[in-house]
Amino acid sequence: MLKMLHASFALLSVATFIGRVFWEPKHTEFFGQKWIKIAPHVISTLLLLTGFMLAFQGQWFSTTYGWIVAKLIVLLAYIGLGLVAVKSEGPKRLQYFAAAMACFVYIIIVAVTKNPFIF
Repeated sequence: MLKMLHASFALLSVATFIGRVFWEPKHTEFFGQKWIKIAPHVISTLLLLTGFMLAFQGQWFSTTYGWIVAKLIVLLAYIGLGLVAVKSEGPKRLQYFAAAMACFVYIIIVAVTKNPFIF
């Protein structure tokens, strides 16, 4: 149940990110609403909370589970690239978006395979 909740928050998180990157410049009045600005932060907080709950529940913070550390490091990169993507304009916006999505795909692959070395 917790794992499904975590996966659902991950999908909601990436969906709100995609929405902000592609629709925010065209629909500024919609994205200016307070609840639209707050919702992604609530979803991301719940995503992180369920992730930590899963890690503690599975005792995955031992040294044999380096894939969790890899996911957390790439998560920081995803957040940073996502922030820059949302604030950028033009071709740079799409480049940062693509880099952030590559991080997201890596995180999903590592979560499924439990192996940080996907190559």
